[in-house]
Amino acid sequence: MRTLVTGGGGFLGSHLVERLESDGHDVFAARQRDYDLTRFDDTERLFDEARPETVFHLAAEVGGIGANRANPGRYWYANLQMGVNLLEQARVHETPKLVIVGTVCAYPKYTPVPFREENLWEGYPEETNAPYGVAKKSILVGAQAYREQYGLDSVFLLPTNLYGPRDNFHPTNAHVIPDLIRKMVDSSDEIVLWGDGSPTREFLYVDDCVEGLVLAAERYDAADPVNLGAGKEISIRDLAELVADVTGFEGRIAWDTSQPNGQPRRSVDATRARERFGFEATTTLRDGLEKTVAWYREQAPAHAPA
Repeated sequence: MRTLVTGGGGFLGSHLVERLESDGHDVFAARQRDYDLTRFDDTERLFDEARPETVFHLAAEVGGIGANRANPGRYWYANLQMGVNLLEQARVHETPKLVIVGTVCAYPKYTPVPFREENLWEGYPEETNAPYGVAKKSILVGAQAYREQYGLDSVFLLPTNLYGPRDNFHPTNAHVIPDLIRKMVDSSDEIVLWGDGSPTREFLYVDDCVEGLVLAAERYDAADPVNLGAGKEISIRDLAELVADVTGFEGRIAWDTSQPNGQPRRSVDATRARERFGFEATTTLRDGLEKTVAWYREQAPAHAPA
């Protein structure tokens, strides 16, 4: 099957491409340097060249709290425009299947935990990532509208926070797990973390997410959005202690309470994914962290403890 993966050179995309190729698919991995999907003509050219039977739309502009605060306009525009262009080209090219990856950031700031898909429209997202979250919610509306009017088989998935090998470990633009790993592996002294450590998060190992994407492409055909998650909630403070244990970090952890916490709690109910296409996460948080730390140390051997 000819399969297009937007964001195919990114963190999640690279893992998905590997899985699809191992399953025998003819994969076209679209990268930003070759196709600017915020441009209609680039998106049109991509579909003309790839001629896909299945599309996984993973491309996004996204980062942690600091990056979201610095780029609210860009993140709203870029993510919305990419989704609009992908939907329209899938319609024009009569693409048989479109799998769109949304974001757990689309949920309201004070969503009851665990987040259920029916809660998605019950409030405004947490302010620091609202532009990104609202853009993704708009794409869901577009996907549902295109299904209703044009019969486009597009499905919309909401993964919880992802982590794993090849994640973004950038010093100023990383999410919490790669940021913790980088700081704790690269330093033996004090590290400073934002907020007070009280918010909770749920984390999904990247290979588990890939499994969910593949199952949804093969087995799911409906307008309802679907959560992908592991079903385990942990506070940022407890997460920091767990990462310290896995990395062997013995320095001091300081909390900068002048910086924002982000959303108070975040954990999803993945019942719909299990019932509709048989998805269940299998990687424990500790096992996933050990694999991620090992990968990071392989990439930066000079930083590994003696």
